[in-house]
Amino acid sequence: MLIKRKSIEQAESSRRPARKPKFAPVTLSEQDGVRYLHFGTEWVQGAMRIRKPDWPELEYAQQMMAWMLFIEAPRAIAQLGLGTATLTKYCYRTFPEASVTAVELNPSVIAICASMFKMPPEDERLRVLEMDALDFVNDPVNEAAFDVLQCDLYDATARGPVLDTPEFYQACNACLRDGGMMTVNLFGDHPSFARNIKAMKFAFGHVICLPEVHDGNIVALCFKQRPVIDPEALAARAAQIVTATKLPAKSWVKGMLAAK
Repeated sequence: MLIKRKSIEQAESSRRPARKPKFAPVTLSEQDGVRYLHFGTEWVQGAMRIRKPDWPELEYAQQMMAWMLFIEAPRAIAQLGLGTATLTKYCYRTFPEASVTAVELNPSVIAICASMFKMPPEDERLRVLEMDALDFVNDPVNEAAFDVLQCDLYDATARGPVLDTPEFYQACNACLRDGGMMTVNLFGDHPSFARNIKAMKFAFGHVICLPEVHDGNIVALCFKQRPVIDPEALAARAAQIVTATKLPAKSWVKGMLAAK
């Protein structure tokens, strides 16, 4: 997540962690009833409205759910990069028939999501794995295992995703079942944006970017196979999503049709 806000601490860290990383400190701030997660810098890594802990507070997080326009009943969802567990919690609550897997390298993030961001305990539907997302997507066990991947992989300095190669995105594609989708949080004003889009277009059948929100966040929709874009069908599906969840799905359709 890439909104700039002052946090409790201002220490800087390097752009990319080593395979055995020295993690930046996990810090918190609160303002106007919203609790924010930081990695020791002013950059926000996620947020939770304290009175609505399961609601995706930030607009970019809501856009990360835009796969719902095409996939109504997912069986398996994976989140790469836990943040404040926003998407993990929302998927777990909204799709009771689906399994939800969250992958996070930093054990302190996992601990603070449980203690300060109301992440539910693991059960038969929810797994939280302390591991590198690159190792996860390259594990043969995960080949064609998921309907949806949600990717939000940033370090303390938020200078572009920490995993952004064509090989990484190819491995993500291989984790998806036929008809599957991946949503990715990008920073549109950073030089890494063009590199990521090029890598995604190499790895996926089709890529659409939703309109920019916040201070540069752009969510990319990556389709395993090129979808049929039917404006009337998408509008009808968006209306269903709005009624059921209050997510701003009509704006997703508008953004998709403008971008395709």
